[in-house]
Amino acid sequence: MSELRKDPITNSWIIIASERSKRPFDHNQLENSAAAEPVKCPFCVGSENMTPNEIFSYRPPDDKTKWWVRGFPALSPILKIEGELDQRGFGIYDTVNGIGAHEIIVESPKHGEDFSEMDTNQIEKVFWAYRDRIIDLKRDKRFRYIMIFKNHGPQSGASNIKHPHSQVIALPATPKKIKEELDGAKFHYGLKERCIFCDVISQEIQIDERIIMKTEHFAVLAPWAPRFPYETWILPLKHSHDFTSISKEQIIDLSFVYKKFFKALYKVLGEDISYNMILHDAPNLLRREGYWKTIEDDFHWHIEVIPRVTRIAGFEWGTGFYINSIPPEHAAKEMKKIIYQ
Repeated sequence: MSELRKDPITNSWIIIASERSKRPFDHNQLENSAAAEPVKCPFCVGSENMTPNEIFSYRPPDDKTKWWVRGFPALSPILKIEGELDQRGFGIYDTVNGIGAHEIIVESPKHGEDFSEMDTNQIEKVFWAYRDRIIDLKRDKRFRYIMIFKNHGPQSGASNIKHPHSQVIALPATPKKIKEELDGAKFHYGLKERCIFCDVISQEIQIDERIIMKTEHFAVLAPWAPRFPYETWILPLKHSHDFTSISKEQIIDLSFVYKKFFKALYKVLGEDISYNMILHDAPNLLRREGYWKTIEDDFHWHIEVIPRVTRIAGFEWGTGFYINSIPPEHAAKEMKKIIYQ
């Protein structure tokens, strides 16, 4: 079993997952990986026996041999659902059993199809799957945070399986990155009794230099201080701390946003661009009295898309500073021109 170890200096958690060195399909996640795709894709229709048993699937009611979206446990999971947390201390060191969940969501029955090519009805089903898996996993009080992310392309750390898919990981601790956002949001709320994300959205719409796209329900923007060229945030206009509260109308709109955005991204950066997509959601508040007690008012769920057009090198690792050669105003202008042409 893997285990989580807490760095006593930075308070960040590190997962020691030695078993993943044996994984058969996605062992090579190095940048510029030249690993060939499997001869038979395990995520394609007809290859269902090549994956673990389904956790869920969305299927046509009149044909159970077909499916739109399906999910199952990762073949070589980072964390496993069986067992107890078993928190232990060794002097200044803390460790927790590698308890959690690691799932795959196959986003489409069509091999190689991306969000820019999917029908918006198909993208809607992907977002419903995200919502349903978060709701289900949050019922387990052992899990403090449910992370949904997508690695696309060799520079993103993706496996050699090109079939479109996302990953879901339930963690027994809130990630440091999310804690930093929660702390920043809580501090701003304590000063002004307003959500910092709502303030950002309001100011960006007013200035209109970094807004890429605005719809009835969502703002798509290049953040003021992006770590990476063409980094993009997608935020609901209506304040909400919890992705699972998303409405049907919002999901329809978000699917439209995704299709338009990724079409534009590929036109600007090329069809072979790699990217990471991460859903930033509120942690699991189940049975945690007083835990982030103002979170419903101060946090705002959002999606971050990070194109992998630069590499993190020694300076970034050593300082925590990021060097971005593309001003967000320029990136937003380029993307907006393609979207509204």
